[in-house]
Amino acid sequence: MDVYGLLGNPVGHSLSPPMHEAAYRELGIDARYVTFEPEVESLEAAIRGAGALGIKGLNVTIPFKQDVVTMIELDDLADRIGAVNTIGFEGENRTPVGYNTDAVGARRALEHHDVALDGARAVLIGAGGAGRAIAFALADAGATVTIANRTEEHATELAQAVPGATGHSLGELESLLANAEVLVNATSVGMEGDRSPVAADLLDRRLTVMDIVYQPLETRLLREANEAGAETIDGAWMLLYQGVEALEQWTGQEAPVDAMNESLRGELSDSSGAFK
Repeated sequence: MDVYGLLGNPVGHSLSPPMHEAAYRELGIDARYVTFEPEVESLEAAIRGAGALGIKGLNVTIPFKQDVVTMIELDDLADRIGAVNTIGFEGENRTPVGYNTDAVGARRALEHHDVALDGARAVLIGAGGAGRAIAFALADAGATVTIANRTEEHATELAQAVPGATGHSLGELESLLANAEVLVNATSVGMEGDRSPVAADLLDRRLTVMDIVYQPLETRLLREANEAGAETIDGAWMLLYQGVEALEQWTGQEAPVDAMNESLRGELSDSSGAFK
């Protein structure tokens, strides 16, 4: 039996195990997906131990996505983003190599909804870990990226690392959205309480609006965007596709997206408080 897992702390309510195990069943793979909660001082030892034990792959979640960067080799995208959420053990020595499938997950979520990113004008709200991954994903797909953040200097700092991006304060959203085609909320606003990072009167039918928050699935931002006639993409799509990308990275097989999506949305309908 193959073993895959998730490193984080806490991970007790993760939705990744049922989603990945649904894929294993569909593909006929004899495997389990388990969770691990090391302390940060034991993180590197946990990764090396996983390799020694023959674990096939690991996902990495809060609070370790940036901690692991200095502990393992990185592919180009993870190196540029400065964060890892997937580890593969490669070669005869089972060298741990880090990837960032959050970025690919965001891109694939948008592409699944037929959003053309090449040449698009995209506004990204948030300059944290998720914001970093999404900013690079948008830029690499050919979009012009405008980053707005509560602390403007964080947006400017991220923009300096992302080709062609600019950084702004949230107070500039009205002017930033005037010519935008894509809006992505990469903050946790809307996860608790009926709040939105964007005033409803700034939303209209020209926009495609994606929110990375997946509990609730319909955030206030998405509800008001839908009422304004915009196309909306809920946060479960990015969660799904980062998992799809990780599974394909580990197994070399095409992921059963429908089975994974059905499992994920079934879990979301039954749970609360889960955080990847």
